[in-house]
This record gives sequence, structure tokens and C-alpha cells, in this order.
Amino acid sequence: MRVKEVAELVGISVRTLHHYDEIGLLIPDETTEAGYRIYSEQNLAMLQQILFFKELGFPLKQIKEIVTDPAFDRLEALRLHEQMLLDKRRRLEQLLETVRKTISHAKGEMEMSSKDKFAGFDFGKNPYEQEARERWGDEAVDASNKKLNQLKQSGGMEQFQEEMNELYRKLAAVRGEDPASGEAQSAIGEWYRMLNKMGSYSLDAFKGLGQMYVDDERFTKTIDGFGEGLAQFMRDAMAVYADANK
Repeated sequence: MRVKEVAELVGISVRTLHHYDEIGLLIPDETTEAGYRIYSEQNLAMLQQILFFKELGFPLKQIKEIVTDPAFDRLEALRLHEQMLLDKRRRLEQLLETVRKTISHAKGEMEMSSKDKFAGFDFGKNPYEQEARERWGDEAVDASNKKLNQLKQSGGMEQFQEEMNELYRKLAAVRGEDPASGEAQSAIGEWYRMLNKMGSYSLDAFKGLGQMYVDDERFTKTIDGFGEGLAQFMRDAMAVYADANK
């Protein structure tokens, strides 16, 4: 199939396929003398793999590392996709249920506890892995991922996730205090120790992460879901904590 046919079949742009070729992610098996790219069935199977990984949030650089690894096993990758998509579906179903309950609550048809309002939110996952790798290097991120995988395998991830959400709520409750106050610093100290359960953060990295909470609107939106202004409060408290404990 030519590039235009593949683009129409899959529903992506010709430019995207050209880009995949240019970065060595998906190189067509043939190129005609006239310069037309010709994609084989094997190319299409690889494109499917790439799009599965992309749907699950993997950056292109990491996808390339995975699919070009000599040890890459397509069948094993498909099983992994299936499990990750099932996990994603379960979380989305829980979020949908939370939305429905919140609508009923807003209409005065039912009561919701603070805990119920945040059921289904998962702040244990890191949707910003590529930025983290660029800032702090592969070694630090790989170490963090290893700790998270150990938590998942031991069955402790759900508890850890709830502890993290509970700490967000605790920080939200004191966000009106001075970030340098004892109460604020005690809570942010818990946050520092919690982050180091799933990674290895120096005090400088901790301070830098706090700045990202404000600079990156994705972080701000997520964190402020627990209370307006929480991201800025955490940034300020994290900076005070880092400077005071060096």
C-alpha cells in the first residue's frame, strides 16, 4: 500500500507517516524509483503496535526503543496492550460512575463524601515521564518506575494511591496557611517522603518539581482539582522545605 492509502485506512495524516519514517520508527519496506513509499503487511502490523503504544501514552522516542529492540516480542506486546487497556477501561468506568454520582449530588438527589468525589482519579501514574527524563535523566526515572512496578506487583499500589490522594486533601486543607508555617512544612515534608517512596528526589529536584506544578497547566489543573490554589501553595511550601533542609 502507498502512504496515502495507509493514511486513509488508519485515519492518520500522510505527514505523520512521513515523520515516523524520518525518525526511523516505521520505515516502509519499499520505496519506488519515483520516491513513493510502499508499506507491507508487516509494516501495517508494526504501525498497529505503534498506535497501541501511543494510545496508552507512550512518547515516540520510547516506542521506538521498544519496537526496535531485538528482544521485542509482538505477541507479548499485544498481551501487554490488552492488560493496560483493561486497566484503563476500569479506571474510566470508575470515573464515569463518579461523574454520574456528582451530577446526582449537584441536583440534590444524593449525598457524596469527600472521598467519593475523587474516586477513580489516579495521581500515582506519571503522564509527564518524557519531561521527567529530559529534566532528571533516564536513571532517575527508571529507578522510579522500578519502585512503582514493585508496588504494583506486591498489591500495594491501590493503598499507596489512596495515601497520595489523602495527602493531597490534607495539603488542600492547609493551603490558606503561610507555606513556611509549621503545619504547612509538616505536611509538605510528608509529601517529600511519599515522593521518595516511588522515586529518588534530591531537595533541588523536589523544589524544581514544585515549580513545574505552576509552570505546567496540566499539573496545575490536576492538583487544583483538590482545591483552588493548591499547586501554587505546594510550590511555595516545597521551595521553603528544600531550602531549609539543605
